[in-house]
Amino acid sequence: MADALLLPKRDPGRPTWLRVRKARPQLVLSRRLRRRFGTLRWCGRRRLRRRRRLLLARAAGVDWKEGARQGLRAAAAAAARRPETAAPSPAPAPAPACPASVPIPPVRPVGPGRVLLLLPVEQGFTFSGICRVTCLYGQVQVFGFTISQGQPSQDVFSTYTHTFLTINAVHYSMPEKSRKEMKREARTLLKSHLNLDDRCWAMKNFSPLCSIVMLEHLKTSTVNFITSYPGLSHVFEQENRTCKINSEYLALTSVGIKKEKKRKGLHLTESALSALEELVSVSCEEVDGCPVILVCGSQDIGKSTFNRYLINQLLNSISCVDYLECDLGQTEFTPPGCISLFNVTEPILGPPFTHQRTPQKMVYYGKLSCKSNCESYIEIIKYVFSSYKREAPLLINTMGWVADEGLLLLIDLIRLLSPSHVVQFSSVSSKFMPNLTPEYVDSVNGLYTKSRRRMRNRGFPLAEFAENFEFADEEKESPVMFTGHKLISVHSEFTFRITSRNRQSHNRILRELAVLGYLGQLQPPVPKPLSPLHGLTPYQVPFNAVALRITHSDVAPTHILYAVNASWVALCKILDDVRGYTNGPILLAQTPICDCLGFGICRGVDMEKRLYLILTPVPPEELRTVNCLLVGAISIPQCVFKNQRCEGTVPYVTTDYNFKLPGASEKIGARETRETHKGKSYPKPNFR
Repeated sequence: MADALLLPKRDPGRPTWLRVRKARPQLVLSRRLRRRFGTLRWCGRRRLRRRRRLLLARAAGVDWKEGARQGLRAAAAAAARRPETAAPSPAPAPAPACPASVPIPPVRPVGPGRVLLLLPVEQGFTFSGICRVTCLYGQVQVFGFTISQGQPSQDVFSTYTHTFLTINAVHYSMPEKSRKEMKREARTLLKSHLNLDDRCWAMKNFSPLCSIVMLEHLKTSTVNFITSYPGLSHVFEQENRTCKINSEYLALTSVGIKKEKKRKGLHLTESALSALEELVSVSCEEVDGCPVILVCGSQDIGKSTFNRYLINQLLNSISCVDYLECDLGQTEFTPPGCISLFNVTEPILGPPFTHQRTPQKMVYYGKLSCKSNCESYIEIIKYVFSSYKREAPLLINTMGWVADEGLLLLIDLIRLLSPSHVVQFSSVSSKFMPNLTPEYVDSVNGLYTKSRRRMRNRGFPLAEFAENFEFADEEKESPVMFTGHKLISVHSEFTFRITSRNRQSHNRILRELAVLGYLGQLQPPVPKPLSPLHGLTPYQVPFNAVALRITHSDVAPTHILYAVNASWVALCKILDDVRGYTNGPILLAQTPICDCLGFGICRGVDMEKRLYLILTPVPPEELRTVNCLLVGAISIPQCVFKNQRCEGTVPYVTTDYNFKLPGASEKIGARETRETHKGKSYPKPNFR
């Protein structure tokens, strides 16, 4: 009863007390605070200003937000009454993330795992996660690829390992159509996708030149396989406890995506946009044949991002683009350690581990760098490049090794491949690299070629050039032709999250994700459940059916099976017929330059039946031509070994391992490759 009598007396007395307090100017901001105002940080000054506005508003008996709005209106009215001769003070530019300057696109759930997104023209939606994007009306652009109404849906992967993707509404032409006619057309197109309530909501928020997009929940066997390993789920989805939970957040979460700030998306520099526009224009004109575009620069500078964006831009106008991969460490469409040629016909809307594809021609080099054997690297590029038919523009990706001998090797590649355009990346943080102009390339000796100015106007047809390229020495002229190229300089201003300290671990994670993305092809299509690798049936390959070669190290013949067991193997095809020899194993003395048809895991070696047990997604009709197994320095990710579901001893995992064993791969800390003596057998893990 006493509390009930006291409470009513506090409420009316509190505003009066505040008004009395605010009437005294010394209580608003004391002299001491006023003297220290300049020494406070910006956050402290901001809190003081906000508190002062709040106290003043309470003393006046109004809401402080409403008071601020009234103050803005009064200031605008006063500015309008000013004479024209007075120079108006420049208004501060609105912040990009301010809701008043960039309206939030309306989002509405339209079913389980489905969200409708309305994007006004020139507006964007940056997100993280994976989803399927369908443009129901209008036109949008994702990572340079344009999706229009009526086109097939596209699977988009916006992961935390790379820059987030943005769905941008682009301007589309609607000649001689009023707003009423546009709404009628949009309503007709939405009938087959939405119910009446959702169509009414869309038409209520519809604006001229607005694009209507459907975002759907997406799950693929590759994504399910990668996220099944502990610690890798954050690649596609991360928890953010500071995010505001509202209806929009819940709707997007049901799809499997999350809205991100615009600044976290991709922002291309003026030089990059200019280079893209020029290269797309040259590729579509087809005046001088198909252009050959070589992209070079130091590591982690944005070459791969530029290549993906350029491919998507080209696919808006032409049907296909050829792609030559010369970067061994960070490959785009295959596991690492390969040099390959692709014919790309579909857009690239995600990182490399989400779009592993079958190449036209591929050779397994077996290492992440060519520093120890650059001559073999050049020979492999010659072999793969000979398959290019010049029926589509060719985009060449090069390594980030551009210092010392790497620069000389790059000059050899420019002379060998004879590109029509060289796109050279540079940034403030990258090392100095001279401008690779035609004059510079012509006047400097390469790693294997000599400069020949008098050979500038000579040349050979493409097929003869690929066959006749030889290494130049002091006594023999180099037959390499110098046709000249156009240098396009691109200044990169990416926000570098990779430092010299974590670069090695970051690149290793990306390589492991590429291997897991390739192994994800072994999984059955969704919605079938995942099958663990040790639950899949391997192929049985007799010893005398294939030849073996360890590419990255000299291994004694008695230790060959140590290195092959539980290793990442390349399935290759050589011209020699290896059948008819002894029971094997058949060993090669040199590493051949041959076609690689795919990869697999040597899951075990049966010494009694003299069989290799190979697990691979390569189709059986192609496996019939495989007669060579190459083992390089590319290892199977640790998570494949450590997360096997079995009882007792985990196969191939041990703490007692001899890392000094010849032919052993990098220290993954756990591979068991014991061999029993007297011709018995390797220990069979509990694979079924």
